[in-house]
Amino acid sequence: MFSQFRIKDISARIVLVLLCVVFGFQAKAEEMDDVRISLLTARAGADIYQLEGHTALRIQTPQRGDYVVNWGLFDFAAPNFVYRFVKGETDYMAGAAPTDRFLAIYAREGRMVVEQELNLAPEEKERIIRLTDTNLLPENRIYRYNYVLDNCATRPLAIIEKAMGDSLLLGTSGLPAEAASTFRNAMRHYHVNYPWYQFGIDLALGSGIDRPVTMREVSFSPEALEMMMAGAKRHDGLPAVSGTVILTGSEDSSPVLGPTPWYLTPMFWSCAVLLMSIVFSVCQLRRGSAGRGGMIFDTLFYLLMGLAGCVIVFLVVISVHEATSPNWLLLWLNPLCFIPVVAVWVKKLEKLLISYQMLNFALLIVLLVLFVCGVQSPNPAFIPLIAADGVRALSCILTKRNARCHHANPIR
Repeated sequence: MFSQFRIKDISARIVLVLLCVVFGFQAKAEEMDDVRISLLTARAGADIYQLEGHTALRIQTPQRGDYVVNWGLFDFAAPNFVYRFVKGETDYMAGAAPTDRFLAIYAREGRMVVEQELNLAPEEKERIIRLTDTNLLPENRIYRYNYVLDNCATRPLAIIEKAMGDSLLLGTSGLPAEAASTFRNAMRHYHVNYPWYQFGIDLALGSGIDRPVTMREVSFSPEALEMMMAGAKRHDGLPAVSGTVILTGSEDSSPVLGPTPWYLTPMFWSCAVLLMSIVFSVCQLRRGSAGRGGMIFDTLFYLLMGLAGCVIVFLVVISVHEATSPNWLLLWLNPLCFIPVVAVWVKKLEKLLISYQMLNFALLIVLLVLFVCGVQSPNPAFIPLIAADGVRALSCILTKRNARCHHANPIR
C-alpha cells in the first residue's frame, strides 16, 4: 500500500505542475493580448540627416507603460566624435524613451509621425519585447551604423522579422522602378531638392552603392519601409499591419524645403566652370599661352580638385566606410591635381605640366568609359566639370605642340 500511495502522490504532483504551467501560459497569453506594438515612422524633415525620415518601435504594456525603442541615437560628446564619424567609426546607440517625449520632438518640428500597429500573435509580441530588452542592455546597445545596411530602419525590421520567424512578406516601396534599382538612385529620389547634398554623396561614395538591390534592401529608407509595411503580409496571409494612424503633423505640415533655384544648383555652377574653361582655352590657343587669367583659373580649378582628391583618398584608404571604396573618381580627383596649381607658374615645370595633362586626359577618357558601362554612376554635375578638365588639358597639350611646330618651322 505504501508503494501505491507514492505512485498516486507523484501522479498528483505531476498533474498539479502541468495545470500550473497551462494556467501560467494562459495568463501570459492574456497579458500579451493587452500589449500593443507599433512601427513608428517620422516623415522627412528639413535637415539633411532627416531626408529619409526615421523609424522606431512603440511598445505599450500594462506593466511598463508606453515607450519607444529607437536606434538613431549618437553621442556628440564622445572623444574625437567628428573624426571618428568621418573615418567610418559611426557608433550609434539604441535607447528607450516615453512615447510622449518622443512625439513631442517631431511635433515641434512640424513633422508627421505615422503609427502602424503590428498584427502579432501573443508569442510574437513577447519575442519582440525580449529582443528589444536584450538590444537595450549596455553591452549590446552600441552598434556600428551603416547608412544603407544597418540603420534605424533595418534594425526594427530585423526584430519584427525574427519575431515572426522570418516569414514576413514585404509590400512594394512605392518608389519608381529606377529609384528602387540601386542605393544611389534611392538616395537621389529622396534628395531631389537637396542637390548639393547629393553632389557630396556622389563624390564620397563609390561604386558599391550602384549595384542592383533587392526589395528588402530598399527598406533602408524609413519612408520606403513604411510603404512596404503597409502592404506586408504575414505567413498566414493576413496583413502585417492591423491599423494605421497619424500621431503628429499632417501631409501639409512637412518642413521639407522646396526645389533649389536653378542658379544655385551644382549643374549651373558646373556649366559656368565649363564655359570659363572654354573661353580661357580658346584665348590660350590663339595667343600661344594661358595668360594670367588662364593661369589663375587653372590654379583655383585644380586646387579645388586636388582638395577633393585628398578627401576621396582619405575615404578610400583610411576610412572604414564600406560604401566609399572602390571610388573610380580617383582617376579624376586625386592629389596629382596639385601639379598644375604650381606648374602653371613655374617655367621649369612645363614638361611636368604637359606630362600630367596627357596622363590626366587619358584617365578622363577611361573614367567616362566606366560611367557609360555602368560601373559607377556619376552625379550629372560631374560631366561639365570633367569636360572642363578635359578642355584645359587638351588646350595645354595643343599649345605646347603648336609652340614646337612654330620653333621647328619659323616664319622668315
